Amino acid sequence: MKVTQPHTAAPQWKRTERRVAIQAAIAGAALAGLAWTGAGRPRPVPKPVDLAAPRSLEQLGLPLDATRALVPADNPQTPAKVALGQRLFFDRRLSAGGTVACSTCHDPARAFTDGLPTSIGVNGGTGQRNAPTVLNALYDKTQFWDGRVNTLEEQAALPIVNSVEMGQPTLEAAVAGIAADKTYPSAFRGVFGREPNGPDLLRAIAAYERTQASFDSPFDHFIAGDRGAIDDAAKRGWELFNGQARCNLCHALTDTKADVTNFTDNDFHNIGINIVRHQVVPLARQAEKLIRSGHAEDIDRAAIQTEMSALGRFLVTKKEADIGAFKTPNLRDVLVTGPYFHDGSQETLWDVIDHYNKGAGLQNPYLDVDIQPLALTEEQIDDLVAFLASLTSPDYRGQGIEELARQRALSRTTRPQRDTARAFGPKPPRPSPPAL
Repeated sequence: MKVTQPHTAAPQWKRTERRVAIQAAIAGAALAGLAWTGAGRPRPVPKPVDLAAPRSLEQLGLPLDATRALVPADNPQTPAKVALGQRLFFDRRLSAGGTVACSTCHDPARAFTDGLPTSIGVNGGTGQRNAPTVLNALYDKTQFWDGRVNTLEEQAALPIVNSVEMGQPTLEAAVAGIAADKTYPSAFRGVFGREPNGPDLLRAIAAYERTQASFDSPFDHFIAGDRGAIDDAAKRGWELFNGQARCNLCHALTDTKADVTNFTDNDFHNIGINIVRHQVVPLARQAEKLIRSGHAEDIDRAAIQTEMSALGRFLVTKKEADIGAFKTPNLRDVLVTGPYFHDGSQETLWDVIDHYNKGAGLQNPYLDVDIQPLALTEEQIDDLVAFLASLTSPDYRGQGIEELARQRALSRTTRPQRDTARAFGPKPPRPSPPAL
C-alpha cells in the first residue's frame, strides 16, 4: 500500500493567541507564566460572554429525554440557580487570594478549556493534568480523567481546595470569600432559601455546567439526513472511525453500534501515553500507601500534584489492570479543545491519530488490548481529521476553521508521532507486567 509523505513546506500562517499559548507551554517558555512575574499579578479571569450563556435544549442531535433525566432530584434546574452558578463560575474570589476562577481553566472562548497542556492555578502552580472541557460534561458517568468522583457537584469541590489549583484551605473558606459580597447572601436566599454554604455553592455551579450541552454540528445535520452537511472527506472519515481506524472500540457505547451522540464508552483505557518513562511499580506502591483512605481529596492531590498522576484510574480502584488507564473523552468540539490526552502532550489531531496509527506503547505491559498498528495512509488520516472537525458546534465554527488550518499547516512540517514503518508493521507481543 502506497503511503503519501507529508509535504516538506507549508505556508506561513498567522500565529494566533492560542498557538502562542500552547507552544510556549509545551516548550517550557516563560510566556504562560508571565502574569506571575514581577509584581505577581494574576492572569485575567475570562469575562462572561455570549459563549458562556446556557445552551438551548432544542439543538439538533441533543438527546432531550436523556438530558433531562440527568438532572438530579436534589438539585433541580431553575433559571435563578443557573444564573447564580454562572456568576460563581467566573468569580475569582472562590480562590485563595482571589487570583483564579473556574473559568480560568475552563474559558468559554476556548470551548471551556484553557488551551494549555496542563493548567496553571494560584501563584502560577502547574498541575499534572490537562483541563477537560465543560462542554457535555453533564453526560459523563464519572468526572475527571480518572473518574474519581461521579457528579458535577462533587467535581466542583475539588479544584477549590487543591493547593495548586484554586488553593483554598477548605470549601468554607471559599464560601466566606464570596459571602463578603452583600449581593451573594440575598442571591443564595432567593435560590435555596438559606445563607451561602458549601453544598449550595456546588449545586449552583453544577446547575450552570449542566446547561453546557453542545450539539447542532455539521455531523448532526448529516445524520439527520442532510447529505451535503459534511464533505466527502468527512464521510470517509466516519467510515474509517467505525472500521479500520478502530476509534469506535472506545468512542462508542458498543463495538458493533455506531454512536452519533456522545462518542464515548464511559470507560477507562491505557492508550500508551507517557507511561513507559515512569517507574509505575514504585509509584503504584507509593499510591497504595498514600491513598488507603480512598478520600477524593487525597486522590485529587496525588493526581494533580505528583508523578502518581501517571497511574490514572489505578489511583481510584487500586486494580493493577487500571494502571495508566484514563477516561475516554467525548469527541464533540474536539477540534477546538486541544491540546490532547490527559497530559496535553499532543498538539494536533494529526499527532493523536499518528499515536494510534503506530500502535504506540506496545512495550507497555498495561496497554489496552485494542491498541495495535492501524496501517492508515496519509489520505486516511486527513479524512479522519475531517470527520472530527465536523463535530464542531456552531458557536465555535469560526474558531474551528482557523484551528483546522493551523493544525493542518503544522502537520505538513511537524509530525513527532508519525512512524510509518510501525504503522504498517505487525503487532509485537505485549510484555508481562512486573509484580507489584
